[in-house]
Amino acid sequence: MVSSKRSRGKSAKSKPARTTTKAAAKAPRITYATLTITPKDDEAYDKAVELVRSKLGSHLTMFINGEKWTSTGEEVSHASPVDTRIVVSYFPKGTRDDAKAAVSAARAAFPNWSAMPYKDRISILRRAAGLIIDRRYELAAWMAFEVGKNRAEALAEANEAAELIRYYCDQMELNKGFLRALESPGPKQETYSILRPYGVWAVVAPWNFPLALTTGMTAGALVAGNAVVFKPSSESPVLGYEMCRAFIDSGIPRGVLNLITGPGGTVGAELQENSGVDGLVFTGSKAVGMAVYHNFARDYPKPVITEMGGKNPAIVTATADLDQAAEGVMRAAFGFGGQKCSACSRVYVDKTVKDKFVELLKAYTQKYVKIGNPTRKETFLGPVINKTAVETYSDAAENARRDGGRFVHGGNLLRSGEFQNGYFVEPTIVDGLPVTHRLFKEELFVPILVVGGVDSFDEAMKLANDSEYGLCAGIYSKNQKEIQTFFNQIEAGVTYVNRRAGATTGAWPGINSFGGWKGSGSTGKSGLGPYYVQQFMREQSRWIVR
Repeated sequence: MVSSKRSRGKSAKSKPARTTTKAAAKAPRITYATLTITPKDDEAYDKAVELVRSKLGSHLTMFINGEKWTSTGEEVSHASPVDTRIVVSYFPKGTRDDAKAAVSAARAAFPNWSAMPYKDRISILRRAAGLIIDRRYELAAWMAFEVGKNRAEALAEANEAAELIRYYCDQMELNKGFLRALESPGPKQETYSILRPYGVWAVVAPWNFPLALTTGMTAGALVAGNAVVFKPSSESPVLGYEMCRAFIDSGIPRGVLNLITGPGGTVGAELQENSGVDGLVFTGSKAVGMAVYHNFARDYPKPVITEMGGKNPAIVTATADLDQAAEGVMRAAFGFGGQKCSACSRVYVDKTVKDKFVELLKAYTQKYVKIGNPTRKETFLGPVINKTAVETYSDAAENARRDGGRFVHGGNLLRSGEFQNGYFVEPTIVDGLPVTHRLFKEELFVPILVVGGVDSFDEAMKLANDSEYGLCAGIYSKNQKEIQTFFNQIEAGVTYVNRRAGATTGAWPGINSFGGWKGSGSTGKSGLGPYYVQQFMREQSRWIVR
């Protein structure tokens, strides 16, 4: 069941060469690192919030074969986590027949789309990126109502979605359509290697990055020449709808991109089981991702790309800049309420500096993590996504209390005043639990950070790697030997050193590839990076005698 993210140096001491791309050159000011909002941005965003308010409760449809599609299934509503009295939208509860129709439309559209010169394909996709930028304030406002994301992070996400399209288009252009001449085997003979699209890809997206991850997975498949059937999370269908609208308005041919809404038990199951689906890309929980990984390919091998979360550690050594570390850990732990697969949820601190670090961490949390309606400028932390997340938070907090944890900050549900109709909780820092405790092991996806003291750097490294996950990891140290050992031995696909803007968070297209090892990812190739698009293609060898 599916439901709903080198160039060599000249010597060992030299730094890797950098590749400058159009995407990097055009990178917007608002990123997860800067989160810089200008007065003009604020004004435009506030106007967009009022526009979105006027659209709340709209009855929206699926898109199949380039047209709005009326499902035979019932219509379902989706409430805002900010205030559950607000209905964000109504969408069809798709059926297996709807999913079959979407797959058929994609199969019919694939031959012409894949035969189109890649430069023509990327021209269409780049127009879609431009439309997302044009609509970024409205898209960010939808994110506030639909998933509770604050304005800075939502605007950064809208910009990232556009940059993902542009970067993947740049990769196709940079590699000249992935056609490469090989050595000639003899006179008047030519050989080539070319990467060709598979056919139809199912894209199953999460709710926590409802635009960026959705767009990145979809764009990777499309730029490679595949047709797509896209299922957004039932928690964030509007952002999925708006992404599809941008591609359709950009002139993408009928049937190349199809939107199907509905639950994993019907729509998701059909996409997983339908023989007309050639590949599947999924971002979500490890349990569901592993089920997809094991069950999707039945009659013969088919590609599955899964990104399945993390339990991301930060290490703070005795030589660390503690102020830098405290702010970096705070931002990574509590950005979007810890509802990121990249969130920092455990930190291992040398005992000689632990008390001072915890003191600074608490101070940064109290100063910056303002809780409230995510549409307000001053809000850092909005609600968690739903009732299940509140229950997860409450259970974890009670577990910590029962087992002797000390609450440095937070640990409570917020149920009065402006919070009474939403899913609001406090950002929470827990100290004093044994490092073997379940809160150091399990991905919670809520704003809870556990702190553990260690006697040595070696102990910290061992604990950091003692996880089924291997997505992100960070370290704060001034010792270059420790830093190099961290890079060489940490079992994670995304690593950060001394990063104030986020200990384990902040990836950006063309700047910081994002993908996991171990239980965090299935392919060893990362999104946002130079090896992502190739995963949506397979190699064909060509031998020509003239």
